[in-house]
Amino acid sequence: MTRIRVMLDYFHPWPNAAGLYVAREHGWYAEAGIEVDLVTQDPGVGDTLEHLATGRAEFGVFPPNRLLARRASGQPLVGVAAVNHRALEAIQTVTGRGISRPRDLAGRRVACNPTPRGVAMVRHLVAADGGDPDAVDLLDAGYRELTVDDIEAGEADATFGNYWSWDALRGDLPEERRITWPVDEIGAPAYHSYWLGTRQDLLDFDHDLVRRFLAATERGYLAAARDQAATLALLERVIPYFPRTLIARSLALVAPTWTDSAGRWGVIDPARTGPYASWLAEHGAVPTADGWRDAWVPQLVPATGTAPAPAGATP
Repeated sequence: MTRIRVMLDYFHPWPNAAGLYVAREHGWYAEAGIEVDLVTQDPGVGDTLEHLATGRAEFGVFPPNRLLARRASGQPLVGVAAVNHRALEAIQTVTGRGISRPRDLAGRRVACNPTPRGVAMVRHLVAADGGDPDAVDLLDAGYRELTVDDIEAGEADATFGNYWSWDALRGDLPEERRITWPVDEIGAPAYHSYWLGTRQDLLDFDHDLVRRFLAATERGYLAAARDQAATLALLERVIPYFPRTLIARSLALVAPTWTDSAGRWGVIDPARTGPYASWLAEHGAVPTADGWRDAWVPQLVPATGTAPAPAGATP
């Protein structure tokens, strides 16, 4: 039995990690000869990719833009599967602020984590709607994910970076007061929000381990989407500090992003990755788009058919 550590994409588990937990719960990793520890990142060390690079984890879930940046600096990290086939980020605001479309963010305070990519995305979305990106007042929220309640309390006029399938669901403000725009519906380039990846040396040393891990993970994600009632019960054990209704809504929203238009899990799409890499380079979020095709290894995910229709979902 080979023991590995898989680092999740956030500071705590949320429904986007459901497939990993389901695969472990059903014993599919064990059947593949793998013992899996699912761990969350230590911000004192760095993000998931830092944990991978320093050998603190064997596999991890991360945004592809961060991988492209690290590869440009020479780090031998590689993507092996896509977790999400949509962008999960959103612009969020509330009614009563005079903001009815992205260009209205000009002259407003927009809270975000002001990374080069984050700043570029806000500017891009405002400009794409005909607004003045130079007039946006960006507030540094760091790693805080402001809720609609924080916006209503006056901390900002809007936020960028909240996930429409998680953070945007939180807070007590009534639904009719919330305005949420998924970025891929308001002009953002298409991209995978998260990939699953590893170190190149592990892939070279034990290619079969990577394949076995991915096969079991694919089973987990397809099963998590198919039987959301059972998945919800499992997630409540993993993240008991969030309300059941929040977890259920998030799961129902994020599960469709786990497969592409053909119903396949894990397949990284070059038609979106190439243009996204070019966009990132053009806006200074990565040093170069050169070599983006080498950032992942194709055909590692087994072709096992399409995803079943979800059942047992809680709206």
